[in-house]
Amino acid sequence: MGERDEPGTIGRRVQQLRVARGLTQKQLAEPVYTPAYISTLEAGRVRPSDDALRHLAERLGVEFDELATGRSARQVTEMRLRLTEAQRVLAVGEAESAVEQYTALLAEAEAQELPEEQAAALLGLGECALDTGELVHGRRYFEEAEARLADAPLPARVPALRGRAVAHYLAGELRYAVYLLESTIDELNRGGLHDPDALLLLYASVIGPYMDMGAHARAAQAAEFALALAPQSGDPALVARMHRSVARTLLAEGRLAEADASLAKAAELYRGLQLRTELANCHWMRGYVYAQNGELERAEAEMREALDMLSAARATLYSSQLTVELADVLHRRGRSEEAAELLRDVLGGLSPERGAVHAAAAHRLLGIIAEDARDTDRAEEHYVRALSLLERAGAAGDLADLCRLLGDLLRRTGRVEAALDAYRTGLGHRTAPGTTTLGPAPAQPPV
Repeated sequence: MGERDEPGTIGRRVQQLRVARGLTQKQLAEPVYTPAYISTLEAGRVRPSDDALRHLAERLGVEFDELATGRSARQVTEMRLRLTEAQRVLAVGEAESAVEQYTALLAEAEAQELPEEQAAALLGLGECALDTGELVHGRRYFEEAEARLADAPLPARVPALRGRAVAHYLAGELRYAVYLLESTIDELNRGGLHDPDALLLLYASVIGPYMDMGAHARAAQAAEFALALAPQSGDPALVARMHRSVARTLLAEGRLAEADASLAKAAELYRGLQLRTELANCHWMRGYVYAQNGELERAEAEMREALDMLSAARATLYSSQLTVELADVLHRRGRSEEAAELLRDVLGGLSPERGAVHAAAAHRLLGIIAEDARDTDRAEEHYVRALSLLERAGAAGDLADLCRLLGDLLRRTGRVEAALDAYRTGLGHRTAPGTTTLGPAPAQPPV
């Protein structure tokens, strides 16, 4: 059996239940034990065996777990049912409602000392914070979830690790985000812990940081791995709803083990729903590759598909980032006015602490569009804003390109010394294509 309370706690619980049911010590003891044994047990001077607890639980009309730990298997299963419901609410984009549910569940799980359920509630709160852009809060929730799961196997800790990495990435801390994701991928693959869901989360999550660091080869490889690992299902929301309903029925019938099995299936499917955001990133990556190859119509189609997926999940911050790249494709297709309108709309949701790299990309593209319109003052203003954002984030690949654009603009307007300074700054930020500053790529999965 698992952990149980101390003898004194169990003894007091037995006595309270016995008195509440109007039983004497003799009535509780018969026919297997003696009144003296019950007296000793209630005083906390003996540790009851599993057989003794089963006998007492049956006589008292409670479950074994409730007598041994103070919480029943039914209570735990009901909490898991509510966790899957909160997971469903978050998956369909109702973050505010999900926050309320997860907060209440966390308080209950802490009161009942259930570490796994505490971690699940904290993970949910962290995901809600990512959706709403509250990155500092999100990172703290993920850190707390990791702490609750400190003794669990690595695949069980991956969602918390991945969440923390994404929070750092969205805050502009690219190198640390990549370090967290790569080291976890490497540990999973080299240790033979080939959990498909865990690896899918990690590979899909590392694409964005790779792209922003100029590591395009690694990003493309990660996208292919993620797509190869992606689970296939027809309508996960419908199947999950069915499992949740079945679990409720089984629970009412007292079939706890079967209810738990249905809840596990529902939770897995809701995780799949949340992976829509990650799979959207893979379409995003494909769109980027098409754009690099000059296949702009295909690039726009892939990016719009990704944007639809992200909008359905109400992933506002990710949607803003993708919109910047879609605007670049539209500009290259000769639709600059449409691109500029998208960029101006999206800048309201980005900041140095919230999507810094993509805010810089928006300013860079607005600068290019202003140059095309021969508005050099406005172009320079956008380039300088972008430069400030990229320097804070450490996005080396983008910095080098931006310094070249700024240098060319300054040279054309007759400011040669300022142009040379910009070029020198850019040279200091050059990186080899397909690399990061973090050494070799992680080990590959068996796909």
